[in-house]
Formats: sequence, structure tokens, C-alpha cells
Amino acid sequence: WLKVSIGLPQQFSRFTTTRVALVATMTGKGNHVIPNVHFRKVNGMQSGRNNRVMMRTWLNQAGRKQRRAMNRKKKAARLAPRPAAGLLRPLVRPPTQRYNMKVRLGRGFTLEELKAAKIPKKLAPTIGIAVDHRRKNRSVEGMQANVDRLKLYMSKLLIFPKGHGKKCVKQGDTARSELQNVAQNTLKEIIPIPKPDVRMKPRAITEAEKEQSAVRILRKARTDVKFFGEKLKKNKATKEE
Repeated sequence: WLKVSIGLPQQFSRFTTTRVALVATMTGKGNHVIPNVHFRKVNGMQSGRNNRVMMRTWLNQAGRKQRRAMNRKKKAARLAPRPAAGLLRPLVRPPTQRYNMKVRLGRGFTLEELKAAKIPKKLAPTIGIAVDHRRKNRSVEGMQANVDRLKLYMSKLLIFPKGHGKKCVKQGDTARSELQNVAQNTLKEIIPIPKPDVRMKPRAITEAEKEQSAVRILRKARTDVKFFGEKLKKNKATKEE
């Protein structure tokens, strides 16, 4: 404990002292919460000698791993010869600035992507392609990536006839000679998500990079955006004159 004076004359200082706990050594500098923790449940409720009622064990971890593997095999056998992953999904970027640097699978391909890949929108769900009529294409690069994904899928697609007779073969079905010993696609995404190598090898700084200033470029871009409307008005006024 530490005695602190409030700044009154010396003859009154003994009546105006108070006690302050030295909590700075426990919490460090700054305005922190005074620690007031309870250490009664460190290893669970120890009411008995070996009682661990509140501790959750994970002794079934190996068993669950085996069960998941068996369920995956059963699902693949149920869907065979179709892909075990189900429908083909597009590559999309998550919304908001926090997550848009990632690439993940979306709900379905847009109607514009199907049209660019020359796939009828009513045929797509029947050949294992997911369709989402609500999603919109926001960039040319994203749309082109999904169109290429559809074209790659169609180049590798094998369509089995519904029956064994000649009458069951329809237009667009794969020849029976090509359907012998076809391996099932057991990948997670049917066509894996490409992972580009973003690493850059160290190199020397060029003279052009030394002359440029990133601060000036960004400042000029902000200024151009800010005064864009005023420049348009000024140019319009000069043309009218």
C-alpha cells in the first residue's frame, strides 16, 4: 500500500492521506481492469479426488475420423459414376473488403456465363452444373475464369445413356466404347481451385521505379477524383463560349 497526499499544507496532510493499491505491477501500464479471477475450475470441478466432470474428452477422435471416411466412400458409391462432389460450382470472391482477396466456390454459374460457354440454361442442371440466376458478374476476369471452367468441364464430360438398349441412346450421349472402365471423380471441387504462386523473387530496383513516387501518384489520383465534377463544368463552359 502507498500513502498519497492531496497537496494541502503540511499540518493537515496527516488527515488527508489515502491508500492506493499497487496494481500497476500486476496489470502493466495503462487503464486496465483490476484482475479478479477465480482459480477454482482450472481442471474442472474437483469435488472428489479424481473428479473431472467439466472436462470434455476427445477419446472418439480416431473413431470419428474412420466414420467420416466410411461416409465419404458410401456417398461416392451412391453417386457413381457421377462425381462424388456433386455439382460443378463456379469460382467467386467473398463480399466485403476484408475477404475479397480469397477465392472460393459459389452457389452456381450465372446465365451470362452459361451463354458465353454455349450451354443451354435448362440443360446445365441435367449434366451436373449448378445454376444461380441471381448472381451477377462484376468483372470481366471473373466471368472469363468461370467460362473457361465450364469449357474444361464440358471437354471432359462423359454422359452415360439411361438404359442398355439402342432406344435409350439420345443425342449428346457418349459412345459406349468410351464408357469402359471410367474412373469416378472423387476430388472435393471436381475441378480444383487454382492456387497461383504470388511469391516474387528478389530483384534490383529499376531506375524508373526510383524516379516514381507512390505518394505523389496517390495524391494526384485523389485530387483528380475530388475535382472531376468541377473540371467537367469548366470544360462545358469553355465549349459553350
